[in-house]
Amino acid sequence: MKQAVINIKGEKVEELELAKKIFDVARNDDLLQQVTVIQMGNQRQVSAKVKDRSEVSGGGKKPWRQKGTGRARHGSIRSPIWSGGGVTHGPTAERNYKRKLNVKMRRKALFTVLSEKLRQKQVIVLDSLNIEKAKTKDLVAILNGLPFEKKSTLLVLPTMDEKIIRAAQNIPYVQTVQARELSALLLTQITYIVLPKESLKVIEETFLS
Repeated sequence: MKQAVINIKGEKVEELELAKKIFDVARNDDLLQQVTVIQMGNQRQVSAKVKDRSEVSGGGKKPWRQKGTGRARHGSIRSPIWSGGGVTHGPTAERNYKRKLNVKMRRKALFTVLSEKLRQKQVIVLDSLNIEKAKTKDLVAILNGLPFEKKSTLLVLPTMDEKIIRAAQNIPYVQTVQARELSALLLTQITYIVLPKESLKVIEETFLS
């Protein structure tokens, strides 16, 4: 499990021995599907909501007396059969899509995606990734020198690097994340992974401990 390490000019400078527990895991589509669905549910926000008859305004008294009017009996204009009344069986704020995810499952799914990315030659390891100023053009110049197509790309940073994060915000095909915050869901949404070799150490320390 060796991976070439290149500089920002795309030149090979060394080779690294990758951890087999992370980058040599068999593909498991069932596990990956289960984990990504749970992670999407945990990120889901409950925004759609309607008011039931206890929440709409008005209807404090009976619309008309029970008998003698020739009309149907009603107790409140908040009834769902009235225009402006409550909504029956509509979406409510009590819905909860969060589910617990086993730590071993989460890590195994992450390793599965990383291994598959490596097999597809979609992992690029840099000796270092630094820019002097938070300039988008400086980061674009570095990415243009790397041997990969300009498709959806994830920059995996070893630490919080505000310069790179700010520079990447204006590049439409680039996302940034700290190595300790990697997830299977995030990796399935991108094509290429670009990471400094320091990020490999953070990944091992975070997910193999």
